[in-house]
Amino acid sequence: MARGVNKVILIGNVGGDPETRYLPNGNAVTNITLATTDSWKDKQTGQQQDRTEWHRVVFFGKLAEIAGEYLRKGGQCYIEGRLQTREWEKDGVKRYTTEIVVDMNGTLQLLGGRGNNSEGGGEYAPRQQQSRPAPQQSAPQQRPAPQPAAQQPAADYDSFDDDIPF
Repeated sequence: MARGVNKVILIGNVGGDPETRYLPNGNAVTNITLATTDSWKDKQTGQQQDRTEWHRVVFFGKLAEIAGEYLRKGGQCYIEGRLQTREWEKDGVKRYTTEIVVDMNGTLQLLGGRGNNSEGGGEYAPRQQQSRPAPQQSAPQQRPAPQPAAQQPAADYDSFDDDIPF
């Protein structure tokens, strides 16, 4: 029987530039705030309503270095992580915060957005965690009919390796 599932998936906009620091052992830790917005039409007034939630996100390890380098305020990203609540004491008062932790079991994907990461995105997850399904060995792919000579690409166009999986 499963013990439980603790998984968070968010797509949102970065609220401010990331803050990266390093632990004494050299591991990176990066903090961001991520805004997600729900929209709906109010049944009473017919007006569009929005509600924005702010999430604290903490990246560890290689993902922390990537987040610190590529995420910027306003940029959009996809993250997969887990919820974790921390407790500390300040001036004799216990305080709590709940964060989304993205570590070696998590995923960060940069998406287009208003920030510097708007060139498109790439998925970042530790290599041992990435799993890609094997291509199916079905019928060979059919190639489109050759185009007329006027639209043929340059002669060196086919010099790259055709085994690129994307």
